Amino acid sequence: MTAELAVQAVKNACLNVADTEGIILHSDLGSQYTGQVFENYLASRGILHSFSRKGNPYDNACIESFHSVLKKEETYLHTYQDSAEARRAIFEYIEGWYNRKRIHSAIGYMTPQQKEDEELKKAA
Repeated sequence: MTAELAVQAVKNACLNVADTEGIILHSDLGSQYTGQVFENYLASRGILHSFSRKGNPYDNACIESFHSVLKKEETYLHTYQDSAEARRAIFEYIEGWYNRKRIHSAIGYMTPQQKEDEELKKAA
């Protein structure tokens, strides 16, 4: 994992986000996230960076839970021919299923898209 790959992941995550000012991005203390390249990109988009404390995996429980679900519901069930196929399949899983159809108890049994729409409506 490189800083450039981490930056590209954030760019991809923000493709449909009109205003990234004030978004909080939580990561661990990996070198790809603590380097100047990554920090500069976040600052340029107004994204706030939050870190897990060293040796405290519970700070990152939400994303660790997501990765666990992603593995159980997608990647462990398929054999991908190459990285392009894996990338497409994971994108389809996240955008087509996880965000739009899969309900989450932590957000009142709504989908992430429903929750985002609700919050945007409140802010308007």
